Amino acid sequence: MKKIKIYTDGGSRGNPGKAAVGVVFYNEKKEPIKKYSEYLGDNFTNNEAEYHAVILALKKFKHVFGKKIAKVSEIELNSDSELLVKQLNGKYKVMNDKIQPLFLTVWNLRTDFKSVKFKHILRGKNTVADALANEALDAKEREKKLF
Repeated sequence: MKKIKIYTDGGSRGNPGKAAVGVVFYNEKKEPIKKYSEYLGDNFTNNEAEYHAVILALKKFKHVFGKKIAKVSEIELNSDSELLVKQLNGKYKVMNDKIQPLFLTVWNLRTDFKSVKFKHILRGKNTVADALANEALDAKEREKKLF
C-alpha cells in the first residue's frame, strides 16, 4: 500500500436535512478496492456531510489497513466540494461553528498518514461516491415507508 486515491461525497436533502456519505478507495491500478456509505441522520448541511465523508474515509482506512500501513501511505483525497478542499488546504478560513470541530478532526486524522493531499474534482468525476451517498439516503427513506 503506497498510493491510494479516495473519492468522498456527502449530501444533504433539505440543507439542512437528511444526510449521508459515500466513500470509494482506488488502488494504484485505478481499481475500486473498498466502498462505504453511511446515513448520518437529520439536520446536516451539505458542507457538514462533506466533512463527515472525509472523516469516515480516513477512519475506515486506518481500521481496514491498520495504523502501520497508514503511516507509509500517500493518500490523494478527491472531493467535489471546493469549500472543503480549500479549507483543508489552508486557502479558506473555517468560520462556521459546526464545521470547525469537523475540520480539527480531519486535521488530526491526517497525522496518522505519510501524506494526505486534498484535491478538488468536478462533480462528474465523483459519480461512484455520489451514488453511494444517495443509496444510503434512499435506503433510509424506504426503511421509513415500510414501518
